[in-house]
Amino acid sequence: MSSDQVIDLLRKAYSDEIETVMNYQTNAIVLDGVRAEEIKESLQQDIQEELTHAEQLGQRLKQLDARPPGSAEFTARQDSLQPPEDSTDVLAVINGVLDAEEDAIDTYRSLIDAAEDADDPVTEDLAVTILSDEEAHRTEFRGFKKEYQKE
Repeated sequence: MSSDQVIDLLRKAYSDEIETVMNYQTNAIVLDGVRAEEIKESLQQDIQEELTHAEQLGQRLKQLDARPPGSAEFTARQDSLQPPEDSTDVLAVINGVLDAEEDAIDTYRSLIDAAEDADDPVTEDLAVTILSDEEAHRTEFRGFKKEYQKE
């Protein structure tokens, strides 16, 4: 039997992944300029990974006799990942991605702890796997930030 905290964190993580997909897609569309191309390509590649995470989280919720949240239950929280007014402000998008990744990392660490406390090794393993992906993405965007701050 899983704890309510595990279910709540799985639902939060699912919503966060879906919101990230929306924001990555929008930013990949609206960014302009030669300097934006590498960031746009990275965001496009990460969209599929984030969708896969959402699918995995949703399936885990189903296995635990719960369900992922629908759009009526959704509350947007990624304020810093909104598309910038200046479509060439690539650094704003990079910082927004880093904020979203930090939040995701915190959520997955909490989920790992909650799953361990609930004696739920399957959820714990899923959270560890996704955490690794999120940390890799954060590392990539930290590198982008270093490059943009040099200029």
